[in-house]
Amino acid sequence: MKIAFTAQGTTWDCMIEARFGRTDYLLLWDEEAQTLESFDNNEGKNEAHGAGPKMAKVLLDLKADVLITGNGPGENANAILGKSGVKMYVGAGDMRVKEAYEAYKAGKLPLF
Repeated sequence: MKIAFTAQGTTWDCMIEARFGRTDYLLLWDEEAQTLESFDNNEGKNEAHGAGPKMAKVLLDLKADVLITGNGPGENANAILGKSGVKMYVGAGDMRVKEAYEAYKAGKLPLF
């Protein structure tokens, strides 16, 4: 399973970013391969319009099964992701990535 996190940095110890489309980084944890990859979103976070749908496309291209974020995607991104089968969990905005992963595994994050 591949789990994506909106993040303010590139490591397990960085904070979750509450925003979806304008996140600083998208981190992708591949549970099978045990790898953590980071994807810089500097271009997308400065978009005037359409940042959410662009990030949704990135998430789909990465074949993520789960998204963990703070507030959840906006309406347009949610429309794309909702049809894709990606499970979205929110409420992790005040957590570090590792804490958010542990909360997800323990069933403590609400489904968006």
